[in-house]
Amino acid sequence: MAAEDFRDTDVASPTPCTEDTMLSSPNGQLFSPSSPAPSVSHPHPRKHSLPPPTDDVLELSAGVTKTPFFEGEHHQSTATAEAAEPEPGNSPSLALMSRKYRPATDCVFVEPEDGIRDCYNASSVPIYQTATFKQSSADEMGEYDYSRSGNPTRTHVESHLAKLMAAKRAFVVSSGMGALDIICRLVNSGEEIISGDDLYGGTNRLLNFLRTHNNVTVHHVDTTDLSAIRSRLTPKTRLVLLETPTNPLIKIADITAISELVHSQAPDALIVVDNTMMSPYLQKPLTQGADIVYHSGTKYLSGHHDLMAGVLGVKDEALAAKIYFVINTTGCGLPPFDCFLLMRGVKTLALRMDKQQANAIQIADHLEQTWGLQVRFPGLKSHPGYEIHKRLARGPGAVLSFETGDIKKSKAVVEAARLWTISVSFGCVNSLISMPCCMSHASIPAHVRKERAMPEDLIRLCVGIEDADDLIEDLDNALRAASLVGKERIEQ
Repeated sequence: MAAEDFRDTDVASPTPCTEDTMLSSPNGQLFSPSSPAPSVSHPHPRKHSLPPPTDDVLELSAGVTKTPFFEGEHHQSTATAEAAEPEPGNSPSLALMSRKYRPATDCVFVEPEDGIRDCYNASSVPIYQTATFKQSSADEMGEYDYSRSGNPTRTHVESHLAKLMAAKRAFVVSSGMGALDIICRLVNSGEEIISGDDLYGGTNRLLNFLRTHNNVTVHHVDTTDLSAIRSRLTPKTRLVLLETPTNPLIKIADITAISELVHSQAPDALIVVDNTMMSPYLQKPLTQGADIVYHSGTKYLSGHHDLMAGVLGVKDEALAAKIYFVINTTGCGLPPFDCFLLMRGVKTLALRMDKQQANAIQIADHLEQTWGLQVRFPGLKSHPGYEIHKRLARGPGAVLSFETGDIKKSKAVVEAARLWTISVSFGCVNSLISMPCCMSHASIPAHVRKERAMPEDLIRLCVGIEDADDLIEDLDNALRAASLVGKERIEQ
């Protein structure tokens, strides 16, 4: 069945200005065209603020490290209040200060107070390609001292991403797997992780390392089944790691229900969501009960596969302090030039995602209706997680998978496609095709893939921004070349 609900309400038409679909800007300001924006003095007058000290990171309380964020930023990032009515005698523009922007606007617009802060008033963030910063005093360090600890270009993109993710703090690091590694350092020897049974191959590899080297117990369960998660919860549970949709079987985990369950039965456990498949434009797990969200910035956030990056978002200051401590200590913060590229990519996120998503809906409909294939895509009403995903996200995304019933035929389809590049990863402007069991998930042993019901003939499509008709025609040619028979011929 077609994904009409997603198409009509979330893709083709503008998103209504509602609490569910919009996120307030960091300071809640909106300026009308007729009213001038407030002037911003340069250099920025605010200094870095230390997060609250934590028992296991004593250096923070001594002021040895500092986090590259500014006091007061993001204080309204999770606000849900609607725009206030103007009080008598007040200007209407003042009443708009608490109004929230629509998601596409949030991707592009940077609040004046949190924007570029250099003496030349650059309209694009400068690349501060420097390792060190000059100081005016021997015993009082300035806002920045060493780029491992903080850099203005990095601060800029982290502030913007925190707004998009509804996070208290955001961090950008060298890769998505680097982001997960940082999160896993929160787990001590003897503690436990609950994770899905369908997840990215690199995630599976890291969790297996923790199990074999760090004395961490890892439980792989079907995260679509609440009872499966409940049965594994113990006082030792430290992380519950979710993907939704999962990669590559496109399962849907109910973030809200799982968060409520875990927080009530294992209050020391953290809900961690890999939100790479959706991006913060379509789904915001931190507003749905998650404690940490992370992305591979290489995918949709960058959008062009010319950058490696990882993004973390948290909503708790103490947790942010622990994460920053690891980043500062290990030196895995994203370099300035990569921060610049990531920021540039984020500004076109809405345009790209809307087009990719619209293409994916057409392609999923076509493969299911015309070819009679079993298509895994949360935008199809035939998907078992359709209703849950529709509640969690603004759209189905642009990754889908399907089976041919034969490994050789699947290989023939992949190799016969012309517009679809054979490649791992997803989220770039070009359309990609792959066989996960041979490529992105090949590091998972074959017997484990079988136990987890991962079909060896599975084909994954990562839809780009090309013309949808061209992509469909190319797929049709590839399917015919592999001797697949369409639904109409089968019925005849």
